[in-house]
Amino acid sequence: MASKKILIIMSDAASFPLYNVGAEHKTIQRPSGYFLMELAKPLSHLLEEGYEVTFASPEGKEPTPDPLSLSLAAFAGNFYERRRETDLMEKMKRDNGFSCPKKFSEISDDELKSYAGVFIPGGHAPLSDLGDNPELGRILNHFHAEKKPTAALCHGPYAFLSTKYAGGKEFAYKGYKLTSWSDAEEKFMETVVFRGEVTKVASSLTEAGAEMVEGIATAMGKITEDREVVTGDNPMAANSLGKRFIEKLKGQES
Repeated sequence: MASKKILIIMSDAASFPLYNVGAEHKTIQRPSGYFLMELAKPLSHLLEEGYEVTFASPEGKEPTPDPLSLSLAAFAGNFYERRRETDLMEKMKRDNGFSCPKKFSEISDDELKSYAGVFIPGGHAPLSDLGDNPELGRILNHFHAEKKPTAALCHGPYAFLSTKYAGGKEFAYKGYKLTSWSDAEEKFMETVVFRGEVTKVASSLTEAGAEMVEGIATAMGKITEDREVVTGDNPMAANSLGKRFIEKLKGQES
């Protein structure tokens, strides 16, 4: 019987570095975390289809939601949708160990064989502790080598860079077509919200050898699929990415 276990990669970070802030060009820490709907919407689809999820992070700390993702503005004023998603995460704390994810180092190579796929939600937190984590690189190298469905959204694809720090020190997704939070979207946030500079996900992946497909230039909520990987550009892609991820998982089962 095919596995219905999914590994969900989380960050331990509750902030990310913001560079060249103010006249003194300081580096400060900006509060962040996972972006609620980017996790909750794909997670809802997985649970509805009967998948068992395991949360994992670098050191097993309780994940922090990005404050911006909890605002009504993030849900276009839909109070009931926000409550549904916050309730889901509370349920995950009670029933699925969301408050204490498994440490990456505690996931053995043998255990990795039991997972059907891996999902990485966004929020700016991955910029702090996922892109250079060798244990995450080991984990992602497994899913890549075994061609298991892999989904990442918004800032989540930044975690793919971790493969450069594990094993053969090669970027596993070189030549892959990927979509992430674009440089243009990040520059808008820098100017209007952050008032400082942020590490650019798309540029970083391009430099590593990925072929970036910019979502914002074509359609809001764009997803891109290449081999085992499906990626999306921003929170608007959360639903479609979750559905396509499940289709890929089911295709693997058949």
